[in-house]
Amino acid sequence: MPDQTPKAAPDRPLGAAIGHALRGRCPACGEGRMFARFLKPITACTHCGQSWDMHQADDFPSYIVILLLGHILVPLMIEVNSALDIPLGWQAAIWPTLALLLAVAMIQPVKGAVIAFQWTRRMHGFR
Repeated sequence: MPDQTPKAAPDRPLGAAIGHALRGRCPACGEGRMFARFLKPITACTHCGQSWDMHQADDFPSYIVILLLGHILVPLMIEVNSALDIPLGWQAAIWPTLALLLAVAMIQPVKGAVIAFQWTRRMHGFR
């Protein structure tokens, strides 16, 4: 009788996958692009063929970005206010602008990292 034990799925290292995704590359091969548009992942990698359309990142990347923004901006605001005497009007322009710029810069890499995490853990249809 042939051996009926299922073969173990190949290992998917988390660190490498997230590193590729943070740079906008395919977590599987590191060569193809991860996103077709700003926040829309490609259907499948053009280099290795890995399908990316079954991810369920949903709102989790936004929550991560909000958490990171709070941990970056609040200490920065406290230090700047204690070291410099910036008028309140200028601060009302500086901090929201900085928050918006940082959020836009972080959302795509964070979404890629969330999708890479799901892929490495074979979640939501990733096999």
